[in-house]
Amino acid sequence: MKKMLLINAGVVLAALSYSAIAYDGQNCSEPGVCWEPKPGYPAKVAGSKYDPKHDVNELNKQAQSVIEMEERNKKRQENLAKTGKFVYDVDDIE
Repeated sequence: MKKMLLINAGVVLAALSYSAIAYDGQNCSEPGVCWEPKPGYPAKVAGSKYDPKHDVNELNKQAQSVIEMEERNKKRQENLAKTGKFVYDVDDIE
């Protein structure tokens, strides 16, 4: 029993001391927010070589597909309310 207690206490102490060892010298703006850019990385990404320059049409594809899905669901719900039968394929709805 004493042996298990000492082993558990050692594990707890090792875990607590690991957090002090893990500090890498960064300046934290607040506890847990310690991100700093690497040397040579710009402070402002927009307009730099690191700017991903996403295509607006690619970004809007998801929003467009959600709008189309909602339109299909609305047709299904209207048909269900009118006929009392659920039809999955919107093309089959008259």
